[in-house]
Amino acid sequence: MTDFNYSKINAWPFSEACRVKSKVSKISNKKTVNFETGYGPSGDPHIGTFAEVLRTNMIRNCLDEMCDYSTELITFSDDLDALRKVPEDYQHKDKLTKYIDYPLSSIPDFTEQYKSYADRNNSLLKKFLDRFNFKYKFISSTENYKEGRFNKQLLKIIDNYESILNIVLPTLRKERRESYSPFLPISKKTNKVLQVPIQIVDRKKGIIAYKEDNKYTETLVTDGNCKLQWKVDWAMRWSALDIDYEMNGKDLIPSFELSKQISKYIDNKIPINMSYELFLDDKGEKISKSRGNGLSIEQWIKYGSINSLSLFMYNNPKRAKKLYFDCIPKSMDDYKKLFESYKNTNDNKIKNFENPMWHIHEKKVPNITYPIDFSTLLNLVTALNSLEATTIKDFIKIYINFEDTKEVNDELNQIINLAINYYKDFILPNIKKRKPNDNEKKALAAVLEKFTNFSTDSSAEDYQKILYNIGKDFYPNNLREWFTSLYQIFFGSDSGPRLGSFFKVYGKDKVLLLIEDCIK
Repeated sequence: MTDFNYSKINAWPFSEACRVKSKVSKISNKKTVNFETGYGPSGDPHIGTFAEVLRTNMIRNCLDEMCDYSTELITFSDDLDALRKVPEDYQHKDKLTKYIDYPLSSIPDFTEQYKSYADRNNSLLKKFLDRFNFKYKFISSTENYKEGRFNKQLLKIIDNYESILNIVLPTLRKERRESYSPFLPISKKTNKVLQVPIQIVDRKKGIIAYKEDNKYTETLVTDGNCKLQWKVDWAMRWSALDIDYEMNGKDLIPSFELSKQISKYIDNKIPINMSYELFLDDKGEKISKSRGNGLSIEQWIKYGSINSLSLFMYNNPKRAKKLYFDCIPKSMDDYKKLFESYKNTNDNKIKNFENPMWHIHEKKVPNITYPIDFSTLLNLVTALNSLEATTIKDFIKIYINFEDTKEVNDELNQIINLAINYYKDFILPNIKKRKPNDNEKKALAAVLEKFTNFSTDSSAEDYQKILYNIGKDFYPNNLREWFTSLYQIFFGSDSGPRLGSFFKVYGKDKVLLLIEDCIK
């Protein structure tokens, strides 16, 4: 690699990558740097999953730019974990309730399309990640436990059982301490994950005993017979999977610190870590997957591009941010400004690295983007009060010069559809058109009569001239009042596009219907 000083770059993914490089460069014979993101498959993937994978991948890309190490993004599914709560949005809630405390991978898939409930959610996760072209290695907790890949670490945990207990117990409530064990036996009778006290029978062989139905049962802690409590499990994975970097939400900082202490009794493998702030809903409350507040990815991309969502996730990860619908127009506009800035840097390496575009597009920034600001487009759609993409696009062409290529038109068509969706759901319901008074009805009837005689070739100026002349007849002392009235009647606002131009683009037949509808 070059001798370029990446520490000078003012972009948080590069700062994190420099931290990773500093640590792994001290490890002899280090060839692959592993990044991990964890997923609990008790429900569908959500916007927090996207944010964590996206941000981790940005750091990975920076390290790829800086070093010759190979890198891998591990997506770990904790699918041997027990179901503790039924997701509110699950369609078979009554059936799923019967499987509380069962390993997620042992619960049937009630859609009958997958091997298990966990397999369904894991498949959704992989489709979700594939949709956004993430390159990752998927690892299942169930497979690794049952195939013995965690056995070495599990035996170290039982060998240091009391030391780990002494770390965890002070953090628990009194009643929880009485039943706590790092190992959760999986019952041979019920197949449930049990939270019960255990006794160590043989440390070397990894045998424990637990009481079930007033009888002691012995079991191995290895080969998938037990599941670790998650904070111990987290520390175990760092060692077993050789994890070099993992980020987590601010709410998990105490858990990370606890897992760091536990890891000292396994292989003392502690990854570089970054804690990010949480997303808030429109009321300033933490977004929760179980509560369903805030925005989903599907909701965002109905109104904004996936690139604008990626930009929102890139910006200030250590600052709490409201994630709601009103964030979308600003993020769309910010994306366009940053895109244009990137294209104007003339290959300035530092400025390119500091521009979010480099990170969002994984070094391969496209050549074009949409030719109009999203907020401007929303104002135009609102002014036109139209849900017809063709009309909106024709009107844009009157006011904006842009390269008329297929690629640019595709971008424009996409952003118009997004703006229509946003307008229809958030702006249109609040628009209140008013009915014309008697004098306005007479004036509109006169306009209608004149427009009826127009041809389809009549110009924007022809339409504007008629409006002007009739306005002078009915509002000789206040022509502005006439045009304000027209905007209020047609669009529900006090201003809007030049009406002659709008009518020309809208088309004679639609204009006549619009006026007729107003004076009924």
